[in-house]
Amino acid sequence: MFNDKVDWQKLALEYQQKVPRHRVRELSGSYKYQKFGEPCFPDDLVLRDYQRQAVVNWLENKGRGTLKMATGSGKTIIALAIATELYQKIGLQVLIIVCPYRHLVLQWNRECQAFNLQPIMAMTNVKTWQGELSNQLYNIRSGTQSFLTLITTNSTLISEGMRSQMKFFPAKTLIVGDEAHNLGSDRLEASLPRNIGLRLALSATPQRYYDELGTDALLDYFGKILQPEFTLADAIRKKALVPYLYYPIFVELTESESFLYAKLTKSIGWSLNKNNNFNENDTLTSLLNKRSRLIGSAINKLTALKEIMQDRLHTSHTLFYCGDGQINNYAPNYNRQIAAVTRILGKELGYRVNTYTADTSLENREQLRQQFERGDLQGLVAIRCLDEGIDIPEIQTAIILASTTNPRQFIQRRGRILRPYPGKKQATLFDMIVIPPQLDRDVWEVEKKLLQKELARFTEFAELATNAEEAVTKLLTVTDEV
Repeated sequence: MFNDKVDWQKLALEYQQKVPRHRVRELSGSYKYQKFGEPCFPDDLVLRDYQRQAVVNWLENKGRGTLKMATGSGKTIIALAIATELYQKIGLQVLIIVCPYRHLVLQWNRECQAFNLQPIMAMTNVKTWQGELSNQLYNIRSGTQSFLTLITTNSTLISEGMRSQMKFFPAKTLIVGDEAHNLGSDRLEASLPRNIGLRLALSATPQRYYDELGTDALLDYFGKILQPEFTLADAIRKKALVPYLYYPIFVELTESESFLYAKLTKSIGWSLNKNNNFNENDTLTSLLNKRSRLIGSAINKLTALKEIMQDRLHTSHTLFYCGDGQINNYAPNYNRQIAAVTRILGKELGYRVNTYTADTSLENREQLRQQFERGDLQGLVAIRCLDEGIDIPEIQTAIILASTTNPRQFIQRRGRILRPYPGKKQATLFDMIVIPPQLDRDVWEVEKKLLQKELARFTEFAELATNAEEAVTKLLTVTDEV
């Protein structure tokens, strides 16, 4: 493997001694001759101290490793800094970036261009990229081209069109897994190229939820989680993320919702007693998903939303996170939560919003992002598309109507909201939390364990808020009852 031929300790030491500004003009006389497409560190960019340390840690780990860093802390910049350093020191020839979603490919493309790169974006139709990739790989091997950048999606990675090209990538290739926790699934992990030795994983949450085997496989491929980890508290302290106000909003279920909730909870208890392995218990997974959708689409959340927004109609740059569940006994044609929320905000309150979902085309997503940035749109109403990776630092406020029990989603979302932006001093987060109904004693014991985990997560986030005392006190009124 190519990694074994490199003096990584020497590279790490040289990097530590490098001037922080990374000025290519000062470090290399070849700057003015740099061809478009060859990695070049932006002259006006200065890495933060923790970003420089992350580069050093990866080099010391012999060209492999997983960076567990808070969402919004600049993992993309670290990856491109590593690629640039490898190009200058060992002649790196190819950079492959693998993303879970197409809109992240476009975002990476923008970041890459700042580093003088000209990426091939491999997604959707194979005819749009396979020929160009083949030509550039041939040029790399023949010596007529010095560098190639490829950005692709997880689904394209496992396609036959991409797999057929992997054997032609040279030894001096770096693969970067963005939001790498997604690559731990059986099929994706099996498709990761073993002939590529330089590997970097990026994720705020590399541990896969209830999937230890997938987590182990992911870390085995990319390399261990490099220390020190960079937490949300670290990011706020280092001003990589802005401070925030946190307001938990408690919502009660209706009588019919409470009845169904109790019924599902009892079934969950029976299923847990039979088999508490989430990965092997499909019945349990199905029951938990049904209850999660019930909680997510609780009709009283719409009333809470109106109360919050009636005093905030002058604001802008607000995200509304919805669930994918149905709402019973609501207005005809608005039985999905996202449709009901959009109706309330737009038609009833006159708040300028649009939806941002999996059905929104890439072209429309970019238009919405620009309208949101300018303030033409006051808000975006989303389900899951704005959870991972997407960079909209203008966000000032988020209202979470629904979320999964997976802590990864919560962590990703809060990082999305706290990204710094000129003039943005702090962010505000409203988090709707459903209060479970009174349950039978045997059912309550099961529910108690599940609810305690949820409240612990909310409390952790509340403790880091600017209004921590107020937020934690409010949460404790519920926690004490549990």
